[in-house]
Amino acid sequence: MEYIYLGKSGLRVPKYILGTIPFSGTNGFEAAGDVQEEQARRMVDMSLEAGINMFDTANLYSKGDAERVLGAAVKGHRSDVLISSKAGFPLSDNPWERGASRSNIVKSLDETLERLGTDYLDLYFVHLWDGQTPVEETVETMTTLVKSGKIRHWGVSNYSGWALAKTHTFAVENGFIPPITQQIYYTPEAREAEYELLPAGTELGVSSMIWSPLGEGLLNGKIGRGKEAPENTRQGGGWPEPWVQDEERLYQVIDALEEVASNHSASVPQIAYAWVRDRPNVGPVVIAARNEEQLKENIASFDIQLTEEEHDRIERVARPKPLYPNWHRAMTGLEMASPSEKVYLEKYKESMGMDE
Repeated sequence: MEYIYLGKSGLRVPKYILGTIPFSGTNGFEAAGDVQEEQARRMVDMSLEAGINMFDTANLYSKGDAERVLGAAVKGHRSDVLISSKAGFPLSDNPWERGASRSNIVKSLDETLERLGTDYLDLYFVHLWDGQTPVEETVETMTTLVKSGKIRHWGVSNYSGWALAKTHTFAVENGFIPPITQQIYYTPEAREAEYELLPAGTELGVSSMIWSPLGEGLLNGKIGRGKEAPENTRQGGGWPEPWVQDEERLYQVIDALEEVASNHSASVPQIAYAWVRDRPNVGPVVIAARNEEQLKENIASFDIQLTEEEHDRIERVARPKPLYPNWHRAMTGLEMASPSEKVYLEKYKESMGMDE
């Protein structure tokens, strides 16, 4: 396993992180999986054996039950593992128990620590942008939690580029502790993060941690032309996410993944993981599994090395449209682009027939 530094910090994390959305499978998360404590312990042991020593969860997952299962699974291993969790989504009808306010963050963290059976988190995320709470309040709260020792570092998730920049800039310019990572959605089919989020993360020194690189089950190898999602999966069980821009485009991505998979005697998920892992500006990748066999397969994808031609084959079919100002910059300012954005602008120029 490869280990990388997370943002501008001394925290070294594995390139693959095990996500726990399939843990418990209660309180509306039944379609995500039903990994219980005994199986979760085995999956933690398998991960540690492969060099994956970081585990990602959230108070949203099964409304806290996933944290309880993870806490039981890592019992006795706390000093050997890194744990991240998140807060921000509403879990009750109480109007103050949501968002990135001081009261909700502090209360949610205390509850998370209790469920996990630990007195600190290595990384704590604001799970979504809260445009009603002043960014000053959120940044000050997270800084206080770091200084108190209850969290080691903090990050944000599902922010826009400007919200990330606003948060980070306020922290740095006012002597507070900035977020070291953003957790964002990015798959071979869903590439919107290339417009701003991925280059913004690199420019700010904020690592881009990828959640659900298989598109919340869309790229599990069981979905394709004429193949409906099995009922015991998220996509076959009424899961509302993700939004798909174009169904035909999705099938073209799956076709490309299947073609490359055949070259490696691999599965579609393995190729999707390998492709996302190697993309520009991408940091750690959160993998997940509903059982031990699936986890073994997903971990094995780390050893798959795609050729440049295979990378390009997958990249071309879902390349984002060069929306303004990207098309304008690709046309007129490519030589002034920073490396973090140039990798995408060059592809936009190619799409516009201006690659010569």
